Formats: sequence, structure tokens, C-alpha cells
Amino acid sequence: MIIDTINNLCKYVGMNPLFADVVAFLDENDLNTLGAGKHFIKDKDLFVNIQEAKGRSQEEAVLETHVKMIDIQIPLDGEETFGYTPLCDLPPFEYNAEKDITKYGDIQAQTYVTVKPGQMAIFFPQDGHAPCITDKAGIRKAIFKVKA
Repeated sequence: MIIDTINNLCKYVGMNPLFADVVAFLDENDLNTLGAGKHFIKDKDLFVNIQEAKGRSQEEAVLETHVKMIDIQIPLDGEETFGYTPLCDLPPFEYNAEKDITKYGDIQAQTYVTVKPGQMAIFFPQDGHAPCITDKAGIRKAIFKVKA
């Protein structure tokens, strides 16, 4: 997991060749003006999903992991808190290959971090994360899905 400002994403391009395409997309587009839904950048290998999600409490938030994709999550209209537990500390649960997601039921995260607009959280396949924790009714966010 990486927590940093969006402006520093360029420092991580050596970790995945598609990160450079995310940086270019951010330079050329205003995430706040994109409509809700998926915007494909490099077919299914790289896209951004502009999501308007229901806010959740820490108890309601569900830990998840992905096998094929890396998430770069960016809150757009307010703070978002993420729960975190490393995959190695999570018990086996059923993986949904079609949706590339494993959800871990009512297991609570080990720790929490809050990310503000202008910042990002990058979750790799080894990072269990519980998104959308906020005291607001909903949150608008961008989720870049990057092929791992």
C-alpha cells in the first residue's frame, strides 16, 4: 500500500509501466469533470472508474483484495478512510475471477488511514483494503484499475 499525493505518482512509474499512462491521463484530464462510470485508457489493462459510492462506517466496510489489478484510489469530494490488512493476515475466502475480487465478510481491518482530495491510496494484490469509509452519506471518487 502506498499513500501519497497525486503529484508524486510520477515517482512510482518504475513499479508498473502503466503508471506512466495514469500520470499522462491525469495531466490531460480533470477527474472532477468526468461522468460516473468506466473510462477506458488502455482497454481492460487500464481504466478509471468514476464512482459515486455510499458512505460506510468502519463496521460496515468490507475488506477486499484483487489478484489481477492494482487500485489507485483518489477521493474527489471529501476525505475517505480506508481499512487495511495485509493479505497474508487474511483467511481464505472465495475469489470471484470474473470481477477480480475477494471479499472478506465481516472481518475488521487491522488499521485505518484517511486520504484527502489531492492524495491517493495505491493498493496492490497483497493489500486488503476496505474502501468508502466516511461519515458522509456518499463519496465521489476515482479508481484507476491497473493491470498488475
